[in-house]
Amino acid sequence: MSHRQQFLTYLHHYANKNLDAIAAMFADEITLRDWNLAVVGKAAALHETAKNFQAAQSIEIEALHMYGNTDAVAGELRIVIDGALELRVVDVLTFAADGKITAIRAYLGRGDD
Repeated sequence: MSHRQQFLTYLHHYANKNLDAIAAMFADEITLRDWNLAVVGKAAALHETAKNFQAAQSIEIEALHMYGNTDAVAGELRIVIDGALELRVVDVLTFAADGKITAIRAYLGRGDD
């Protein structure tokens, strides 16, 4: 599976709030950083992901643009939480040689096009 396909698979699992599938994609030493927090390690990253899932009834994710290189993919995303809150986010996922996600960096953007 290409990194681009892995990125889309991660987004699919996230939108479906499938924590087990996401756990299988994370490397043990993963780092997760966004505009609110930074954590290191699989357990901490899964804990933060689970908190996001619990806070939302529904999550819709649309990949608007994607860019990649040999070990990372960046995607501009439109995320809608509970059918009302719209976020524009850029996620950058870095992958290890075995395909596991080693880093997720998320950047909050503006909603205007």
